[in-house]
Amino acid sequence: MTSATTVKTEYEAIIGLETHCQLSTNTKIFSTSSTAFGGDPNTNIDPVCMGLPGVLPVLNQKVLEYAVKAGLALNCQIAKYSKFDRKQYFYPDLPKNYQISQYDLPIAEHGWLEIELVDADGNPTRKRIGITRLHMEEDAGKLVHAGSERLSGSTYSLVDYNRAGVPLVEIVSEPDLRTGQEAAEYAQELRRIVRYLGVSDGNMQEGSLRCDVNISVRPVGQKEFGTKVEIKNMNSFNAIQRAIEYEIERQIAAVEAGDRIIQETRLWEEGSQRTISMRTKEGSSDYRYFPEPDLAPIEVSPEQLETWRSELPELPAQKRHRYEAELGLSAYDTRVLTEDQPVADYFEAAIAAGANPKAAANWITQDIAAYLNKQKLSISEIGLTPQNLADAIVRIEQGKISNAQAKQKLPDLLAGVSPDKAFAGQELISDPSVLEPIVDEVIAANPKELEKYRNGNTNLKGFFVGQVLKKTDKRADPKLTNELVEKKLNS
Repeated sequence: MTSATTVKTEYEAIIGLETHCQLSTNTKIFSTSSTAFGGDPNTNIDPVCMGLPGVLPVLNQKVLEYAVKAGLALNCQIAKYSKFDRKQYFYPDLPKNYQISQYDLPIAEHGWLEIELVDADGNPTRKRIGITRLHMEEDAGKLVHAGSERLSGSTYSLVDYNRAGVPLVEIVSEPDLRTGQEAAEYAQELRRIVRYLGVSDGNMQEGSLRCDVNISVRPVGQKEFGTKVEIKNMNSFNAIQRAIEYEIERQIAAVEAGDRIIQETRLWEEGSQRTISMRTKEGSSDYRYFPEPDLAPIEVSPEQLETWRSELPELPAQKRHRYEAELGLSAYDTRVLTEDQPVADYFEAAIAAGANPKAAANWITQDIAAYLNKQKLSISEIGLTPQNLADAIVRIEQGKISNAQAKQKLPDLLAGVSPDKAFAGQELISDPSVLEPIVDEVIAANPKELEKYRNGNTNLKGFFVGQVLKKTDKRADPKLTNELVEKKLNS
């Protein structure tokens, strides 16, 4: 009698992200109130963002510029004609009881960005993630629940309208992501892009970048998507990855148990490391969209579009590709160097000043990065200029100083001491006629070690080299010292 073998079903996740990105304008999207973060509650408000009777919104020109530039950077098609719509919903943090957003005619559609995952061996895997749309909208205010993080369990709630009317772009990805790691990398690449553009600071802790995840699971090979669940309340890239990984396991377990996945919105609980149900998911019909009657449609002229396109900087993925192809850097080095534009600018300035690209990359991604992390500084706050870093690197390559000497003097260089001053009296001794007598003296002073060496213990060559370096206060040229010691020991 034979028993049937049970084949375990393999599942895959289908993941898409909806990302709200706050634009770095000085004033709100439809009024002149400040967008500054951290002000006293309800101080950055005005009749327009509060929806008082008799007031009319006026589109902030900078918001349109930033939205179009973000769309271009994400390889989107920019709409020749777009409009604003009213999205109806009723929460205390939305003063008008509707949000001005864009529905069927967004400013940008059909784009993509490239994510790059680097494995433990430093090998990169690249993947294009589609961008469905990018649209402009206003933010809502902020509810503060007393006695609980959520409405449930709180004794009362307060509302701060400072954020109401702050300009956002919402960026909706295609469901092209398959893992929590891919989703976290997508969010990070999106943040890199908007920061390079200067259209947003991308600060997740202050809510400048907020990601909602849509996720479903299905058996591998099945074409139809499973039931989609949305996850909110993630304020870090690690949280995005962990929330997705938890939700994948939760949904697979539910499917295998025969339970029905319902379309809902869930919250990520950082403390318990789990998702919990918040509410059933609304559909677009619940929002009762209709065209915003108080704002004229938007038309971007071809001339204006090309002007904004010409102002785009070189973006992170472009830099990564160029650093690998033209400078021969590893995928790891290019990722670290391009994470923040000031670091990339510093690196390129050092190269322009004459530094070897690989040597400059090593110093920036290792010793300087370690110092920045320890001191909690940005690269623009250190005293070591790119020109002085290049000077030190050139001195090493010319044999004037050793790598060890440069590392020893790095704290002085980082504090702003010039290489001329830091390395004064430190030049390497690279004249054989000066070093030979010192080598002879060291060998003569250590006859027992010499005998052991000549009896086969060749590892002792390092001992003699070390003694020469010690005698010269580490100023002996290491390469020349090795050559001279070996020659003398074997003569």
